[in-house]
Amino acid sequence: MSNPQQLRYSKEHEWLSGAEDGVSTVGITEHAANALGDVVFVQLPEAGETVTAGETCGELESTKSVSELYSPVDGEIVAVNQDVVDDPSLVNSAPFEGGWLFKVRVTGEQEELLSADEYTAYTAG
Repeated sequence: MSNPQQLRYSKEHEWLSGAEDGVSTVGITEHAANALGDVVFVQLPEAGETVTAGETCGELESTKSVSELYSPVDGEIVAVNQDVVDDPSLVNSAPFEGGWLFKVRVTGEQEELLSADEYTAYTAG
């Protein structure tokens, strides 16, 4: 399992892309997708909602369980991935590409996020 170097990671297994015009993309990691199993339902925050780092902002339901989705940063949701809502299997098949979850205009610090190497070590044990 390879974690893209250009992303930052939360201990709740979300990834965050670098900001373009202050907007970052968020998804769950391959590690989380594999642990969940086949995702069958995705509930995402709505555009315009404010999210807080470490707080619940949605949920993912798989054939195994229901898992809460946490925002890795403070900010305002500016877009959600309707493709994932329509086809939740994208979370498993392409967690770092087409399976992204939402875009957020970041308003807070990102100090708690891990580098790819730190996240790999964190998930190793």
